[in-house]
Amino acid sequence: MEDRSAVSPPAGSTVTPKESRRALVSSFLGSTVEYYDFLLYGAAAGLVFPVLFFPETMDPRLGATLSFVILLAGYISRPIGGILFGHFGDKVGRKSMLFITLMMMGIVSICIGLMPTYESIGIAAPLILVALRIVQGLAVGGEWAGATLMAAEHVKEGNRGLAASIAVTGGPTGSVLATLILGLFAGLPDEAFLSWGWRVPFLLSAALVVIGLYLRFRVTESPDFAAARAAGEVHTGVPIMRVIKNYPLTSLYGILAAAGPLFMQALLAVWVVPYVAAQGVVPRQDALYMLTFSSVLHIAAIPFFAWLSDRYGRRPVMLVGAAVSVSLVFPMFMLLNSGSYWLVALGFVVGNPIIQASMYGPIGAFLAEKFETQDRYTGVSLTFQVGSVLGAGTAPLMANWLFDLDNGGGTNNIAWYFIGLIAVSALAVYLSKETLVRTTARRGGRRTQTAGVAAD
Repeated sequence: MEDRSAVSPPAGSTVTPKESRRALVSSFLGSTVEYYDFLLYGAAAGLVFPVLFFPETMDPRLGATLSFVILLAGYISRPIGGILFGHFGDKVGRKSMLFITLMMMGIVSICIGLMPTYESIGIAAPLILVALRIVQGLAVGGEWAGATLMAAEHVKEGNRGLAASIAVTGGPTGSVLATLILGLFAGLPDEAFLSWGWRVPFLLSAALVVIGLYLRFRVTESPDFAAARAAGEVHTGVPIMRVIKNYPLTSLYGILAAAGPLFMQALLAVWVVPYVAAQGVVPRQDALYMLTFSSVLHIAAIPFFAWLSDRYGRRPVMLVGAAVSVSLVFPMFMLLNSGSYWLVALGFVVGNPIIQASMYGPIGAFLAEKFETQDRYTGVSLTFQVGSVLGAGTAPLMANWLFDLDNGGGTNNIAWYFIGLIAVSALAVYLSKETLVRTTARRGGRRTQTAGVAAD
């Protein structure tokens, strides 16, 4: 295929600083609300749903496994949502799609907060939960790429890594809100928490959604997309078919690169919290607070590693992040298994802002710069969301299975699996083209950096 570098118009060329700031804030807050709703289910999956949405006679571990299967259903639907919203995002525009995804997420979260339990309606309860989780997945599937692109396409190309990471940090920020608010109610007596306390965090999302919708209504359309549409570069065909035809290896490398760090993200948020709480050293509420604290540090770590990628390239930073991940995963589990309250807390810190963020920070720009403007929403959605299924979606189920293997390995099995997954991700990054291309051109005495896009 021909080299399609520099097809996109210069990012931010028709955007004022005020509009750029508004796009960044809108992407960050909107993504925060989306992931608050989506990750709130994950936080509740191991603590609440096995008790309330399955028969009392069922083995608790089987109930937890089924809750994780429903969690996986949301991840499986994410690529479908990514393709759906990516299709219209590449043909109609980014702004309107992001408005719709946020509205969908808010409605579903309120429905979960109000829905009856297994005791009230029997088998219909988990079935409704599956349906709502699938709709959640569709919405998040269209959210991540859209929010990331709205941030990245509103700034100059030399700052795209940092800008994209602002939207990416909506994930850990949503996790902070979800675990903090759920943690507050988790301190209630079990009877109160299981009857009504767990519902309040889901219902509170209504206020967050209203704020997010207001901000998204005010933001301008992506300047890259507007320029491409004005130049007649927005095609009338099917974006997903162009992505499959023109970017097969690019898409494959993007999927595999995202899978490794996303596994660690879901492992900590969904599986590790009930695991450490079950050991008896850390109460349920404190485990959620430990995750919350590590997520706060995560919010700062993601832009830091993205900023490094703006200076040194996406590939070098992500490859170093892979090496960091491999070297620290066994120490992380040693801390989590230490039986010491404060060492367990340190284990969360090693896992989130260091292991996960070191490779995940540049991922927004790494994926966005691989596709032309008219294919970018679909391409980024497809690669990231399929990667999320392979990594985050399967993490709790794989962790349960690996931990229970009849070889005495326990968390060592999980650590070795993660190392294998990170090795595959690192290989995909290594085989990818560097998308941050340094040039010797100077503007106002400063060297500029541009993002190259090349089809396979």
